[in-house]
Amino acid sequence: MRITDLSLPDIKRVTLTVHGDARGSFIETFREADWAPLLNGAHFVQDNQTRSAAPGTVRGLHYQLPPFDQAKLVQVVSGRILDVAVDVRRGSPTFGRHVALELGDDGTQVFVPAGFAHGLMTLAPNTIVAYKVTGYYDQASERGIAWDDPDLGLDWPKLAPILSPRDQTWPRLKDQGDLF
Repeated sequence: MRITDLSLPDIKRVTLTVHGDARGSFIETFREADWAPLLNGAHFVQDNQTRSAAPGTVRGLHYQLPPFDQAKLVQVVSGRILDVAVDVRRGSPTFGRHVALELGDDGTQVFVPAGFAHGLMTLAPNTIVAYKVTGYYDQASERGIAWDDPDLGLDWPKLAPILSPRDQTWPRLKDQGDLF
């Protein structure tokens, strides 16, 4: 496993070792001891998985307020996505900046710490995304930012976006009251 910083150093690209032979491949996707230094005492408590039928499916940009905030470890099981993380920590020197990274099923993951809104757009049909979180879902602390907030400067793929009714209603970052 190799962990590298992205343009926002809190966001990490994780390149896993892929072992292959004539049968296919094997990837060890998580080993707790490897993650302990990055998690600063937190632990992954839940695994989630989504399946999106159509390319252009948008999920996000979501986050939860403390004490229910969540770090995430995201990977694509099948298909391809554009994965996005936006810094929503008001005192951060990178507040409002983002990282966008294409992920496929090639053994690459992205680590998104608490304090970032997270979202994705699928780039292939029947995309399956799996992610670990360090906090349980708490509806009362859930927040979101408009996926197409022009102030964020996100360069989404030119696909017809498919959003849940909830994801269509999130405010822009500048209108968001509850942040970190």
